[in-house]
Amino acid sequence: MAIDAVKAVRKPVPIDVDAIGMVTPISSVALKSRLETTITEVHFEDGARVKEGDLLFTLDARQIDAQIEQAEGNLARDRAQLAGAERDLRRYGDLIGKGATTQVNLDNAKTQADILAGTIKGAQSALDNLKVQKSFTLIRAPFAGRISAANVKIGNFVRPADTAPLATINQMAPVYVSFAVPQRVLADLRDAMVAGTTKVMATIPGSGRSEEGKVAMVENTVDAATGMVMVRGIMDNGNETLWPGTLVNTKLTIRTEDAVTVPTVAVQRSQNGNFVFVVKDGAAHVQPVKVSRTHQGETVIAEGLAGGEEVVTDGQLLLSEGTKVEPRSRKAGA
Repeated sequence: MAIDAVKAVRKPVPIDVDAIGMVTPISSVALKSRLETTITEVHFEDGARVKEGDLLFTLDARQIDAQIEQAEGNLARDRAQLAGAERDLRRYGDLIGKGATTQVNLDNAKTQADILAGTIKGAQSALDNLKVQKSFTLIRAPFAGRISAANVKIGNFVRPADTAPLATINQMAPVYVSFAVPQRVLADLRDAMVAGTTKVMATIPGSGRSEEGKVAMVENTVDAATGMVMVRGIMDNGNETLWPGTLVNTKLTIRTEDAVTVPTVAVQRSQNGNFVFVVKDGAAHVQPVKVSRTHQGETVIAEGLAGGEEVVTDGQLLLSEGTKVEPRSRKAGA
């Protein structure tokens, strides 16, 4: 009887888990104003890529500028008063040495100088605080990423109490891909993370475009309702293939093991378990096997085959133990 047959192959086979994942940014920030003022300039285009430190918004700073000038004037006045008090202190020090003044006058001069020194510290602190407030009028990108559309335009009044952000920045490279895996692979996954052998492949459905990365973390609890644990992979995403919020097909490769594989179509099922037909001396023989798992159209055999055996892949329905067979390829060659 003519059949199709191939050899069982022993080769490295990855242990992987398929899941549905979601792309999430590593960093995401909603930009808000820390002052009550108006927008004077918007320095970016909606949806543009921005670099860390890029100027995004300029706020009206005229009121703070006036307050800074006032604080600088107060500080200059206090410094001049301190200089005068220090001169008086030196003068009373010279006079008391000559017996021309009293100790009370010297002590009063020292007290006045100390008071003015403290006043200067307060004035300097007020000036520094205003300069910090002034820095809030220039809103810059805290990290590189892609910015959303601006929710405000030039002339809009903004304040810290506003619920809507001025804009949002999402870090695009690298990004996270979060997905759930069954708890049975948790022990092997943790060992693989220690060994640095994990690999995560995220593919966008329908496009075939994908990004490769590794496992960044495993959640510290297993969901008791589902028996699943959340895993987070980190992807370089230099070309921005993965967009935050996108659902992707993920393949987690835990490790690679040496195993015997046959085409899945070669494995048959009966009441006694799985088996394959092995061709030996021109006859088909039933060989019970123990199936470990499937991988990309191939079945990994845990027990029953050592590799190199010729197994039937087509024509099994007409076979039984000892049936004489002839591979179709050999028949065609003859």
